[in-house]
Amino acid sequence: MSKSTARFTLDPAFTVGAVNARVFGSFVEHLGRCVYTGIYEPGHPAADAEGLRTDVLELVRELGVTAIRYPGGNFVSGYKWEDSVGPAEERPRRLDLAWHSTETNRFGLSEYIAFLRKVGPQAEPMMAVNLGTRGVAEALELQEYANHPAGTALSDLRAAHGDKEPFGIRLWCLGNEMDGPWQTGHKTAHEYGRLAAETARAMRQQDPSVELVACGSSSQSMPTFAEWEATVLAETYDLVDHISLHAYYEPTDGDVDSFLASAVDMESFIENVVATADHVGARLKSKKKINLSFDEWNVWYLSRWEEHARTIAPTDWPEAPRLLEDNYSVTDAVVFGSLLIALLRHADRVTVACLAQLVNVIAPIMTEPGGPAWRQTTFFPFAQASKHGRGEVLDVRVESPTYETRKYGETDLLHATAVRAADGTVTVFAVNRGRTAALPLEVTLNGLELTTVTEHSALADADPDARNTLADPERVAPHTVEGTAVTDGTLTAVLEPLSWNVIRLA
Repeated sequence: MSKSTARFTLDPAFTVGAVNARVFGSFVEHLGRCVYTGIYEPGHPAADAEGLRTDVLELVRELGVTAIRYPGGNFVSGYKWEDSVGPAEERPRRLDLAWHSTETNRFGLSEYIAFLRKVGPQAEPMMAVNLGTRGVAEALELQEYANHPAGTALSDLRAAHGDKEPFGIRLWCLGNEMDGPWQTGHKTAHEYGRLAAETARAMRQQDPSVELVACGSSSQSMPTFAEWEATVLAETYDLVDHISLHAYYEPTDGDVDSFLASAVDMESFIENVVATADHVGARLKSKKKINLSFDEWNVWYLSRWEEHARTIAPTDWPEAPRLLEDNYSVTDAVVFGSLLIALLRHADRVTVACLAQLVNVIAPIMTEPGGPAWRQTTFFPFAQASKHGRGEVLDVRVESPTYETRKYGETDLLHATAVRAADGTVTVFAVNRGRTAALPLEVTLNGLELTTVTEHSALADADPDARNTLADPERVAPHTVEGTAVTDGTLTAVLEPLSWNVIRLA
C-alpha cells in the first residue's frame, strides 16, 4: 500500500454520537446589512407584505439552517428588548455601541419570529439576553413577553402588539462574550458567573423547561481561557445546559498551509472545553454533562475589520453600513468545510452550533439592495452537510500523509468524518488540505453492507482564489467526481487538490 494514500475504517460498532439538528444553526445579528437589505428590505421587488425578501428566504431554506441565534452578538450587550416591539413606526432609534451604527429597530422581536416561521418548522429561535448593561429583571420580562400564554401585563402586551400566540423560545443565551474587554458591560469570570447563575435560576422559576447557554471564551487564545470556563461553570453547573465557544479563522502573514489546518485549533478548543467542564463536574460530584454550544464560528478576515474600525469617525453613526462583507474564495470554502467536519467529529458534546452569520455579514448568502441574492462558496459545504449529515457520526481515525504547518506542526492532509443515516446509508465528508497534489483515499467498510457510490461531489477549482460575486454569482459550484467506487468492501476515491468532498454510499 502506498504511503501517499490516506485511509480509515468505518464500522457501525464504533460511533461518536448522534448529530443534533441544532449543529446546523446560524446567526442573525443587528450588524451591518445582515438584517436591513439582507433578510428584510421593504420595497424590494422580491419583498413580501412584511418586508422579508422572498429570494433570501428561498436560499435560507436551501442552506438548511436550523436554530437561528438573535439579536447578537456584541449588539445584545446594549440591547433593550422593549425597543424592538410594538408598532414599528413608534420604535426608538438608538446608538449601537458595538458596531458604531444607528439602530432603527424597524425589525424587531416579532419580525424575527415571523422570519423563522417563514423559513420553516426546522428554524428554531435561539434568543440572547443582555447581561452586559442589563440583568435578571429584564431577562425575566423578555421571557414573559415572549413565552407566557396570556393573562399578565407583558403577555397581554404581546397580544396587543398583534402576537396572540406565544413565541415558544426554548433556547436562551445568557449574554454574549462577556470575557471580552471589547464587550459593553464586560465582566470578570466571577462577576459574570454570579449574574448568569442568578439569571438562570430566575428564568427556570418562570419556566423549568428552558435550555440555557452560559458564555464561554471568545476564543481559545483569550488569556483567561479555561480559567474562565471553570469559574463560570462552578457558579452555573446545575443551572445551565451548555457552555459557548466562539472561533474565527483567517490566514495570517500569507500562511495558507496553517489556515487550511484551522480545524486543528477548533478540535483542540472543543476537547479542552470538554475537559474543563468535566473537571468541574467531577469536582462537584455531578453525573450531569455540560454540552457545548459553538454558537459563533466561521472564516472571518478579522484583521480587515480591525483596520476599518480604526478609520471610523467618532461622529459617524450610519444605518446598516456595509460591514464585514467578506467575499469567500474556494480556499476559504475548503477551510469552512473542514470546520464543519470538526463540529461533526464531536457530535457527542457539540449539540448546538451557529454559523456566523446568515446574510451579508461574513455570510454564505449575499444580497444587493434592490438587486439579487446569491450563494457564496461557503454556502455549498453547509447546505450539503445539513442535508446529508443527519444521523450517527461514525468514529473516523485517519491514517494520512502529512504536511508541515507553521502554527500546528505536522498535520494530516486528510480531514474527514462520516455520518450514518437511519436508513443505513453513509455520507463521508472529506477535505484534502494539499494545495498541489491529489490525495488517494481508501476506506474499509466493516459491517455496513454498502456496495454503491451514489454521489461524489467536490468543491475545488484550478484557481483557489475563485469566488462568486455580484458580477459572476455562479462562478464556483460543486461538481461531480467520476471513478469513485466500492469494491469488495473498500471505497476508493481520489480527492482533488484543495477540495471539499461529499461521498454518499448505499
